[in-house]
Amino acid sequence: MSVRPGAEPYSHDGSREGSGKGATGIVLAHGFTGSPRSMTPWAQHLAGAGYTVRVPRLPGHGTTWQEMNRTRWQDWYAAVDAAFRELDESCDRVFVGGLSMGGALATRLAQEHGPRVRGLMLVNPAYKVEDVRLRALPVLQAVVPSLPGIGNDIKKPGQDEVCYDRVPLKALWSQTKLWATVVRDLPEITQPVLLWHSTDDHVVPASSSALLLSRISSTDVTEKVLHDSYHVATLDHDAPRIFGESVEFIERLS
Repeated sequence: MSVRPGAEPYSHDGSREGSGKGATGIVLAHGFTGSPRSMTPWAQHLAGAGYTVRVPRLPGHGTTWQEMNRTRWQDWYAAVDAAFRELDESCDRVFVGGLSMGGALATRLAQEHGPRVRGLMLVNPAYKVEDVRLRALPVLQAVVPSLPGIGNDIKKPGQDEVCYDRVPLKALWSQTKLWATVVRDLPEITQPVLLWHSTDDHVVPASSSALLLSRISSTDVTEKVLHDSYHVATLDHDAPRIFGESVEFIERLS
């Protein structure tokens, strides 16, 4: 199935000193029903700083929502895990980051790979959603294929994360299983964490980031509040700030 223009994965081999292709590798994961487009400007900034970067296209994303409804969270995780394992073989250190559901996938990487993940960078990560309709999801997903979409929650005009205009419900049901798994194991997170969250987010509630902060075991935690961006902050007014602060975080830990 053809990939939508702009939804292609991003890959760059860095030039910094160190073993293999680059001393520092970074894996970035995009969000639910979104595409690598939401992470590509960030990835390009990191590539410009000399790092090796991978932004995989999660299975079922960037094509059609019907195809996404045939995928599950284990498929999405397998894509970011493969990218991490590749960089872990070729780089001296690897950082992982994610937006929204991509933040949950990045968190899962840190839980599974432990200290092999040098640091965790999260933008409006999703570990829960406060929507009463989710109570009906176990039944609803069996009879209704999709609901109206939640993408492109961006304050800055003219931005497009190349997302679906429908939410595939079987895939959403699977995402709730991912949340439960990640939240259960949050105390296993000991890596340094850099967290950005928007004051105006129409997709993921502030309680999601609060849940992360209340349960992780990390002692090196930096929380940044974004006042001029909605959910997809990596394409919004605060994006340059995210990009610059992520490089500072990586440099400090490298």
